[in-house]
Amino acid sequence: MAVPQNKISKSRRNNRRSHDSLVAANPNECPSCGELKRPHHICPSCGHYADQEVVAQTAEIDLDDDAA
Repeated sequence: MAVPQNKISKSRRNNRRSHDSLVAANPNECPSCGELKRPHHICPSCGHYADQEVVAQTAEIDLDDDAA
């Protein structure tokens, strides 16, 4: 069984874990609609990427209660 020979101090353990933290997202503003989006991704609200419409957005579809 793998058992450490010596105790790992709290300082050494925490120094090893110092790079494990998560970084916050870096949202950019969409140039066409102004909504926040992830950089280098298609805008989820308007479907544009680099001033071109990549994904056509459709109007919301009304579904009947019994159809769903």
